[in-house]
Formats: sequence, structure tokens, C-alpha cells
Amino acid sequence: MIVNINNGWSCSTRSNKLHTIQNTLYVMTPNAYAHLENSTLRIDIEHQKKLQVPLHHLAGLVCFGNVMVSPALMHRLADEGKSLVLLDNSGHFKARLEGPVSGNILLRQGHHRVACDVPFCLEFARTVVAGKLRNSRTNIQRGMRETSDITEAASLGRTADSLAASLRATAVASNLDELRGVEGDAARGYFSAINLIVKPQARASFALNGRTRRPPLDRFNALISFLYSMSMNDCRSACEAAGLDVQLGFLHAVRPERAALALDLQEEFRSIVCDRLALTLINRGQLTAADFDEREGGAVMLGDKGRRIVVTAWQERKQEEVTHPLTGNKIPIGLLPFIQARFIARTIRGEMEGYLPYLAK
Repeated sequence: MIVNINNGWSCSTRSNKLHTIQNTLYVMTPNAYAHLENSTLRIDIEHQKKLQVPLHHLAGLVCFGNVMVSPALMHRLADEGKSLVLLDNSGHFKARLEGPVSGNILLRQGHHRVACDVPFCLEFARTVVAGKLRNSRTNIQRGMRETSDITEAASLGRTADSLAASLRATAVASNLDELRGVEGDAARGYFSAINLIVKPQARASFALNGRTRRPPLDRFNALISFLYSMSMNDCRSACEAAGLDVQLGFLHAVRPERAALALDLQEEFRSIVCDRLALTLINRGQLTAADFDEREGGAVMLGDKGRRIVVTAWQERKQEEVTHPLTGNKIPIGLLPFIQARFIARTIRGEMEGYLPYLAK
């Protein structure tokens, strides 16, 4: 079993408190039972108490796979505005329990209004894609600096140049379909170069054979898909905390049961948070081939031990501090989606001339 709780964080700009991230409880043991005991959340395994946490210490509960949750606990979490997220064993989102919709109705009305404004949608989506490509290029350049192989450095340099060209192409894309095409081509080039950032001794086990999702067909894809699922949950929470309609995006097409705005927000964090953490875990030998399971049909999934390693590393990564280029403050990485979601809200309200994604150095 693993239960990970990240520390409580708060962040302030010059005068206004932005947000507070409380603890998130992850439960991963099959057949674990989460239930309410007075004002605490208790975890039992085979009828034995393994953990007990005061509810006021928690912001949410995330359950992987076959974890049982009592109705009383569900009601209490909903009453107190705390989230319950259900993921499958691979970390793919299944369901989310939440209480009454909160947020400013005027902001939501403004959100729906600008979603019908074609020029606004295109400019917002253009900025999102540019932020993603810029951060992807930063990842590639970092790998180029760290490699000692001249040939590999040259190849990574060509990928960085290609991403720079894609960045320029975003500026002249005339519609969303063209912009999405630029993003798709750039993503394929980026993922084709990732193998060169993996240390030579790990490449045989973690070769990335193109981006595959449902299901992932190699260990690298299985790892980043798992990380993207956890990142998606954070971005969804950030949008909801800012009072936005998480279903209504600008870059990603609106579809039933699709958190399109959270997908928009996630784009700028995929490479610099998720991919970078994946590379760290692989290159430091914290994950090996033994931490993955191969299923019938060629699917590859993280095993129980691998999931524990990744969740622990994810929580630790979110506590690392970076300086936000706009606020000038040092903040935990885990706060970045919440700050950026507020920038989206300010853009919709007309308080910012345009959305500014987070750009890593």
C-alpha cells in the first residue's frame, strides 16, 4: 500500500493570497476501504486500520483501482467541498465526485460568451500551443546541453530548431485546424527526440516508439500517460477552483464528458513537469523494466511498485519551488496550475490583454 500526502502550501503575490493547496491522499492498495470515523478519514486493509487522517488536513482523496469508499465518507467530502477522484489502475481518470458548483456566475457567463468569439478562441489557443512548444524546446535544449555525444547533441539541436520553426508557424496559423496541425507535427518531432535524452544504459528498456495512449505500448508511454493523468486531475481542480467551466476549452474541441479547458491548461506543463520527471526517474535508475507489467495485446502498464515510486516522486516534485516569471515569487510547482487558471479567468474578464502561459527556464 502507499498513501502519499503532500504538504500544505500557500502562496501570496504582493498583496493578494492566490490559493492554498492542502493535502491530497492517494490510496492504491486493492480492496482498501476508506471510510468516515467521526471527523477523520480512516483506511482499513483486511479489516485492520492502516491510516487515520483528520478531514480538515485533506483537500481530496484519489483512489486507484479497486478501492472501496463508504457512502458516509462520500457525503462528508461533498459537504465540505473536498474532491473524490477515481482512477483506474493505470491512472486514467474514471470519475470525480464534487459538491455544488461554485464560482462567480458572471465569470462563467463571460467564459461562455468568449467561447463563441472565434478570434478570441484562436488567439488563446495560439498562446497555449506556443507555451507548449516553447517548454518542449526547453526540454530538448536541456538534453542537448547534458549529453556528451556530439552526434546526439547535433540531432537534438535540429529538433530544437524545428520546434522554433513550429513556434513561428503558430503566429501565422489562420484557424484552429491549422494550429492543431502545427502542434501535432511539432509533438511528433519532440517525442522522436526524447530517446536521445534517456541515458544509453536505459534506452533498451525505455525506448519510446512514438506516442501511444490507449493502451500505451511501451514503458515510456506507460509512464508519461500515468503522469499526465495525475497532472490532468490537478489542472481540472485548478480550473474549478478559479470558478471556470472546466468543460469549455478553446484549443481542445468540446465533447461530452471531456474537460477541454483542463486539457488546454495542461499543455504548458506536459514537458516541463511530467516528461522531465519521467526522464529523471529513468535516468537515475529509480524505475526499471521490472516496475512495469506487459498485458495481452501488447499493452504496457506500471506495476504496483512502479506506481508507488511515481506517485511519491510526483508529490515531491510538486513541492519543489520555482520563480514565476510574472509574479516574481518563488512558488511550489504544485501551485502553478492554480495560478495559471486565475490568469485564464482574468483574461476572460478582460483584466489581461491576453493569456500568458508559464514558461520554464
